[in-house]
Amino acid sequence: MKRFKVQTRSRTDFINIDRQVAELVADTGLREGVITVFIPHTTAGVTINENADPDVTADMKLVLDRAVPWTGGYSHLEGNTAAHVKASMMGSSAQVIVSDGKLQLGTWQSLYFCEFDGPRTREVWVKGISEG
Repeated sequence: MKRFKVQTRSRTDFINIDRQVAELVADTGLREGVITVFIPHTTAGVTINENADPDVTADMKLVLDRAVPWTGGYSHLEGNTAAHVKASMMGSSAQVIVSDGKLQLGTWQSLYFCEFDGPRTREVWVKGISEG
């Protein structure tokens, strides 16, 4: 398993992590298989989505804020219930096929670290499984 850190800049932040994950895959020598990207935090997640238009992640933030507003009469004492809910909605892991040593993402796809309780320094864990 490999790890890297991500520095988020705001309460809600979507950070493209393709480069870091691809570098870790190259470092491991994995040629054919699958990698799992895991986020070990309860107020952050990971998703695969469009990378061509930055309005996509801006719209995702907007929709998530509408669906789960920061204030809403929640019981959680830390006051970050919305972050926990949004992280659960995104999920804590994503898998990507690796072929010929490269991530097999679609033309417009990227991996995004999703921050919902920032700014913070976070970790991303990556584990590869070789085919055969």
